[in-house]
Amino acid sequence: METIAFEDFAKVDMRVGRILSAEPLKGARVPAYALQVDFGELGVKQSSARLTGVYAAEELPGRLVVAVVNFEPRRIAGYRSEVLVLGVDGKGGVVLLTPEREVALGQRVF
Repeated sequence: METIAFEDFAKVDMRVGRILSAEPLKGARVPAYALQVDFGELGVKQSSARLTGVYAAEELPGRLVVAVVNFEPRRIAGYRSEVLVLGVDGKGGVVLLTPEREVALGQRVF
């Protein structure tokens, strides 16, 4: 595995957000949800997330998540994905990375 300098890591802006809504992303080749995520003062951002193997859409709103907020937006199935919600490959699909306690929306991860 290649190592990186701390300065490179510091360029990745990861923040805590709360999922406001989750709906199936129509037209996606791999099943995914279209998420609306509230990042407090940073505003509400959109994300395409492949969470369908582990989570039902109705259980996602209200959950805290960690997301990279400074990647360039991408078009996925015609949907503008503005942030990358982070997760790990678990049994059956992607499992969300989430703070273990309530924290302020928009809080930076370091």
